[in-house]
Amino acid sequence: MALLDRLPRHLFTRRGWGMLAAGAAALAAAHVMGRRDLLSLAVLLFVLPVVSLAGIRLVKPRFQVYREFNPSPVETSAPTTVRLAVARTGAGTGRATMEERLPPRFGESPAFRFPSRSATGGTSRYEYHLRSAQRGQFLIGPVTAEFTDPFGLSLHRQAIDEGDTLTVTPAAVVLPLTGLAGARGNDGVTATRIRANPSDDDVMTREYRHGDPMRRVHWAATARHGELMVRQEESVTTPEATIILDHRFGAFSGSSGAAPAGNAAQDGHTMISSETFEWAVVAAMSISAHLAERNYGLRLLDARGEPAFLRSPSAPEPELEEYSGASGLQSIAESLAAIQLTGPHARGEAGSRDFFGTGESHGHQEAGPPPFDDNLMDKLSAHRMRGPVIAVLGRISALEALSLAPAAGYGTNAFAIIVAERPAEFEDALEKLRQGGWRAAAVAPGVSVAAAWNQFDQDLAVPELPATEVRRGAGVAR
Repeated sequence: MALLDRLPRHLFTRRGWGMLAAGAAALAAAHVMGRRDLLSLAVLLFVLPVVSLAGIRLVKPRFQVYREFNPSPVETSAPTTVRLAVARTGAGTGRATMEERLPPRFGESPAFRFPSRSATGGTSRYEYHLRSAQRGQFLIGPVTAEFTDPFGLSLHRQAIDEGDTLTVTPAAVVLPLTGLAGARGNDGVTATRIRANPSDDDVMTREYRHGDPMRRVHWAATARHGELMVRQEESVTTPEATIILDHRFGAFSGSSGAAPAGNAAQDGHTMISSETFEWAVVAAMSISAHLAERNYGLRLLDARGEPAFLRSPSAPEPELEEYSGASGLQSIAESLAAIQLTGPHARGEAGSRDFFGTGESHGHQEAGPPPFDDNLMDKLSAHRMRGPVIAVLGRISALEALSLAPAAGYGTNAFAIIVAERPAEFEDALEKLRQGGWRAAAVAPGVSVAAAWNQFDQDLAVPELPATEVRRGAGVAR
């Protein structure tokens, strides 16, 4: 038995190897004893396993696999249920052992028997659960099947599908209410009036027209003008918020070289990121969800004024920059799932490590306009004063902050968060932003997103210790 366990398992079963061993023994006995019947038996014992091995490779069973994720996409740290349906479509009978190949981060790959005990209509159904603490896109599968010939002598293993991609989106953190909306109100609706001249009565009232309900008569204005005046109708519009998401490699590559532990090569997931950029991604997702719940239309740009998700491999529509409603928020979440750092970076650069700490740099050299230039200002000018401008930034120099400072004039409010390992080093940049009209703060990645957001309404120091964050749909995350 110990010897059989050491033999390769991808060719023959134990029964097959045992038959070959018996054939070798019969051949030796025939040679010693000179018995032709033992020689015939030896040939038979050799031929049967070899013929079965050739047959199982020439006549391969065919299967069809259907895989479903629920929910899909799924948030980080939330479970998703994987449902598999496997059916035999070609000739062949017998049982097979199947295994769903998974990236190592998901643990041991599930194995199952085909057909299952509950198989109906020739289709076997299986179910298991996955959970990922990190965002990204992961290849789930393929299913590999190991089957034998009808005599159980030989083995063959093959992939029977190509697998499917599971998208894991960043979970939004619940943010506290702030004075973000200003005069627009917390419901995300703004009321505008036609102003004919500077008097309050003209701003709020107009002349009575036939059919106007009497409940809208403005008696004070009527007495002032000597004729019936009614409250002016308000034009209700949906406010817009612009989020500038910085994803430049130079702004987020850790100056200390620190990176989360892990191994990109083990599951093929080579997303270029850092601890500070992961914080920025969660902040962008949380702010988007916070504003979408208040009926804001959202526009996401990068530091150069281009669509924020133009280079995100998970973006459903990479060139889109305006989003609205629940479907728009879902599109933002999917786009953030695999967004990574972009821009010029050299292999072996100091502190240039990927998200998984492999010490490797991936990506491409990216040429383009400098950050925070006229292209961004033109984009902001096109939506002047329609809502707040929010910038989620990495490390920026005082000169870059000076270039970004005028952008505050294009929004009803302007908020900037700089996330960096050493926030105290960015006082000059913060001062330049504040002089331009921004309400700005610098935080370390250990600070909770909610605490950083709350800084815009309170003159309190940002806590240096990590805080518990309540995440939408994912319970409590620490």
